[in-house]
Amino acid sequence: MSEEILINVTPRETRVAAMQSGVVQELMVERAASRGLVGNVYMGRVARVLPGMQSAFIEIGLERAAFLHIADIWENRRNGEARGDPVKPIERLLAEGQPLLVQVVKDPIGTKGARLSTQVSIAGRLLVYLPQDPHIGISQRIGDESERSALRERLRGLVPPEEKGGFIVRTLAEAATREELAADIAYLRRLWGDIREASLGATPPRLLYQDLSLAQRVLRDSVTDATERVLLDSRENYVKLVAFAEQYTPNVAGRLAHYTGERPLFDLFNVEQEIEKALARRVELKSGGYLIMDQTEAMTTVDVNTGGFVGTRSFDDTVFKTNLEAAQTIARQLRLRNLGGIIIVDFIDMDTDEHRHAVLEEFKRALAHDRTRLTVSGFTQLGLVEMTRKRTRESLAHVLCEPCPTCEGRGEVKTARTVCYEILREILREARQFNARELRVLASQAVNDLFLEEESAALAELSDFIGKPISMQVETGYLQEQFDIVLM
Repeated sequence: MSEEILINVTPRETRVAAMQSGVVQELMVERAASRGLVGNVYMGRVARVLPGMQSAFIEIGLERAAFLHIADIWENRRNGEARGDPVKPIERLLAEGQPLLVQVVKDPIGTKGARLSTQVSIAGRLLVYLPQDPHIGISQRIGDESERSALRERLRGLVPPEEKGGFIVRTLAEAATREELAADIAYLRRLWGDIREASLGATPPRLLYQDLSLAQRVLRDSVTDATERVLLDSRENYVKLVAFAEQYTPNVAGRLAHYTGERPLFDLFNVEQEIEKALARRVELKSGGYLIMDQTEAMTTVDVNTGGFVGTRSFDDTVFKTNLEAAQTIARQLRLRNLGGIIIVDFIDMDTDEHRHAVLEEFKRALAHDRTRLTVSGFTQLGLVEMTRKRTRESLAHVLCEPCPTCEGRGEVKTARTVCYEILREILREARQFNARELRVLASQAVNDLFLEEESAALAELSDFIGKPISMQVETGYLQEQFDIVLM
């Protein structure tokens, strides 16, 4: 299966699309004004300690203070486990005003600030360096036990016994040579040395280390042996990425290509169209069925419907085929939209356990391509599939969109008739409080039309009841729910 990575760069925004056989599988967006914080290392200051929540708020120079839970205070957890002692409460570990070296593990999402940890980890191309933890771990994606043992032994041969830090071997290291591993170790040690030096005498809050840009992270993390080329539409950034690749990812440098066509890169590969689809609530299936995807604060729900698909054999067969297609599409949409947290999938009800098992297995196979950690439960008693997907950054919709100012995120607006009745109640309220000669209603065209036609009698009755004339005036700039009552 051919894989390509497209990188669209403008001065204020970088967009990346991962393609498989010409189909967009993943989208990433990074803006200069709101660059992701995960991986950044700060010298922070403890702003507030909350014993009741066993957590603290840390000032790291952002608009909102970041959040640190006691479970993410690495030294406390490590000392407790080593000695068998109970973990100390947070009020005995931190005090307000105390400087603290921290790393961002989760970007600010919605109204929540960034989440922090005191355990620093620095990612290289082949390894992740843990300067405070003398531990050698292996990526869970390397499943073969003999291969895991061989990698562990190979790394131990490169790390001297007096080494204070540890490493996690990434999936890319499976085919790496001894020289490549040694080069990655040297690079990570040098980087940690620079961070430690910058932290000495640093006045908090201060940024000590910023993770690579999106384009550089893609070269480091996303390019595999299956990736045929990385296509970039900016000459300046192409030159920078080639220099970066030659130094840190030499096996990738030869696959970098500069796109010089007149047609925009994302238009040529239909990525713009896929972005629009990924923002829609309704997702069409090729068979004629469709999905309804709703993202809320607590969870994301996915509803599968047969729509216009009627099948050819039986109703059970139609439902089964729709669910199989939906399983593939849902897995892809989760990656495209970067949806995280709790996800509930309501497949169409199936009568046989065989069909339910087949759909669940197909769903798990489709999700296996996802690089983000996730868990999938079986069908519940209500016929729903529950799953979780790790959320470390904002979803695509939260990056590109904001709540509608008309409906304020409800997805609906009040009908013109509902607004009419609200106006009638408000007129009565105003007439009882103030002694005006006349009351004038400023409202949208639709509300005015309704008052002049079907609700004209109601307006006349109210005018007689309060003994004041009521006039209507159209405000073209008003939305359907907006209105004002002017006392004349």
